[in-house]
Parts: sequence; structure tokens; C-alpha cells
Amino acid sequence: MALSPFIISAHDLPRRPGEIRQMRLEIDEHEALGFDVLAIAQDQPIDIDFTLQSVEEGVLVTGTVISVASGECGRCLDPLEIDVDEPFQDLYEYDVDPRQARKADKKKSAKKLEEELSEEDDELRHMVGELIDLEGPIRDAIILNLPINPLCDANCEGLCQGCGEKWANLAEEHSHEQIDPRWAGLAGLSGLSDLAVEGEAGEIDGPGRN
Repeated sequence: MALSPFIISAHDLPRRPGEIRQMRLEIDEHEALGFDVLAIAQDQPIDIDFTLQSVEEGVLVTGTVISVASGECGRCLDPLEIDVDEPFQDLYEYDVDPRQARKADKKKSAKKLEEELSEEDDELRHMVGELIDLEGPIRDAIILNLPINPLCDANCEGLCQGCGEKWANLAEEHSHEQIDPRWAGLAGLSGLSDLAVEGEAGEIDGPGRN
């Protein structure tokens, strides 16, 4: 099985606090990152500039993810693109042998120690040997900052409910006659249909239009 493209090696980083290595990662193929309406497509390149810094607990990763998310406007459904330039930072703890951990704290029972390690696993990221998987913090940086309802323009008027055309492309006086469905069955009856239209008809106007 091929490794995730987000996995990098810290082999060249000495485990001495303060040691730093500058790195760059370019990913051409990956899973789509985002939402149904807006995401970084599988074949959209992702550039990651980051530093690895040795600290007492493990390796601190600090960087920036750069790419382009594509999707559609939430109002008019036009295609759109949004530049992604998001920072991220996360600490990856060194692998800990459970046997060594038990020796380091003999006062704790094995069961208590396992419970504490399990709780830490839910909150902390860990290295696997010398490998670091950047997908988690990068995915979080992207998804948490993408707009859930993307717009092509803050003033986008959307689509006409009557015909589905963009309001921006329609005449100022554009409108649709809307007949109350309660009178729809009388539409074929002479006289009554005219009365229904006059008494219950309305118009669909665009945003802010009279």
C-alpha cells in the first residue's frame, strides 16, 4: 500500500531541542479537501512550506499550505475559485514504548497508565518512528477556513425563482405572475379564471427590486 503523500520523514532532524530544518512539500494527487460546494480538487497541486523544530516532547511543525479551492457560488451557482493560503502548527510527540513508560513511573498501575495514554492519543499527534503525517493539521487548516456558503460576489443577487436566470442578467422590470395554487383548478373556466388572477395573483421580483 502506498504511503499517504502527506507523510514526511524527520530522519535528518537531530533530537536535540532547538534543532531546525526548513522543508518544502509539493503534492500533485490527493483526496479532495473541503466540502461538496467548495474543495481543493484531487488533481489540484498543494504546496506546503514548513519547518521542523526539535523540542523536548517531540517535533514542532510550523508551516503554510497554499493551493486553490474550486466550487460554485451558493446563490447563482456560477463556478468560482478561492485562493488558499493558511498557516498551521502542530506538535508531534516522539514514539513512547509502553514498557519504558511503565518503568519511568512504577507507582502507576498498567491499567491507569494505559488509560492516560489513550486520553492523550485523542488530543496529541504522535510520530511513527521518524515519520510525521501532516494530513491532519493541513486538513484542519483548510476545512476550518473555507467558507461554507461561498459567493462569487458579496452583492450577488442569485437566481430568479420563476425562471432560474441570474438576476444580474435580467431587466430591471423583470417579474413573473404567480397565481395562488388554490385557484389553479379554475384556470380553464371562463370568467372565474380571470377573477382568480385579479384577486390572488402576485409577482416574483428580484432582490431589492420593486
